[in-house]
Amino acid sequence: MRVALFTETFLPKVDGIVTRLRHTIEHLQRDGHQVCVFCPDGGLKSHQGAIVCGVPAFPLPLYPELKMALPRPSIGTELHKFRPDIIHVVNPAVLGLAGIFYAKQMNLPLLASYHTHLPKYLQHYGFGALEGLLWELLKLGHNQAALNLCTSSVMVQELSEHGIERTDLWQRGVDTETYHPSLASSEMRDRLSQGHLQAPLLLYVGRLGAEKEIERIKPVLAAIPGARLAIVGDGPHREQLVAEFAGTPTHFVGYLEGKNLASAYASADAFIFPSRTETLGLVLLEAMAAGCPVVAARSGGIPDIVTDGENGFLFDPAQPDSAIVATKNLLAAAEQRQTIAQNARAEAERWSWSAATKQLANYYQQAIDQH
Repeated sequence: MRVALFTETFLPKVDGIVTRLRHTIEHLQRDGHQVCVFCPDGGLKSHQGAIVCGVPAFPLPLYPELKMALPRPSIGTELHKFRPDIIHVVNPAVLGLAGIFYAKQMNLPLLASYHTHLPKYLQHYGFGALEGLLWELLKLGHNQAALNLCTSSVMVQELSEHGIERTDLWQRGVDTETYHPSLASSEMRDRLSQGHLQAPLLLYVGRLGAEKEIERIKPVLAAIPGARLAIVGDGPHREQLVAEFAGTPTHFVGYLEGKNLASAYASADAFIFPSRTETLGLVLLEAMAAGCPVVAARSGGIPDIVTDGENGFLFDPAQPDSAIVATKNLLAAAEQRQTIAQNARAEAERWSWSAATKQLANYYQQAIDQH
């Protein structure tokens, strides 16, 4: 099978979407399929055997980490050269429109997937009034596709309720070999806590964007005597967060990758995730695979992963003290925390990238057959 993949974000950017795409491409290629990726130009020509067609792009004013690539005729030239069996558009917004256009022009089956809950993001960037319009635009784009995949059952339901048709679930995946409890280390704990090895260590990993609501961790940190917070990642909201957490025992670590990131998860006492805009929350699965108990908002796709009191704790984001209570309960009971960590690891072990990619390939074949 020859798959043309259009995505608004790809390497060298680091986020949950790119992580999923990296593993998906690797496993598709490993299973004998051929992939051609159309993405904002990041200097790559290939990845894991797949062709990468970088399209000239410019940084978004509100989000410089994200680059916008505009459709151009050279995309059609590369597509005709590659001769795809199917086109897959990931979060179609700008570049993805080229994928939709060429699927129609070349009479190819089209599949779309939804990973970023953009309508909810608008509220955090001062454009909440445009939410209704954005849903209409999303519906217009996604309803061109033979199938629209979401990464959680909650998102399947929400897209369906907003008029997006032919929705289905693309199962979660996590690298349980890289992320493992055995990678806990005193060296990493020393680094994250800035030398306070015995202090309760809270961890956040992810993009530092306004939509992640990282400020909501501040009262949790203040309520736990002696606690330290390590924030791993970067993004456009970093300066505001540094100012917000000034004077608190918070360490902005920056990006970590591979074994270092896995060790950070495994070395912390609790992973705190306050975001209410997640379609899935891949970092939650990574933390769970590393045996780090999670405390997360009961919102979006998160309840698909976290079962409250069994493999983590959920809190009500509408109740200001709910996250504090959940985190205190987790830290107070060492035996329960160990059980939760073991259950979290067991949950993560159910979801391999290989299985998730085989499911996707079956969806591709289904769309091709129907077409």
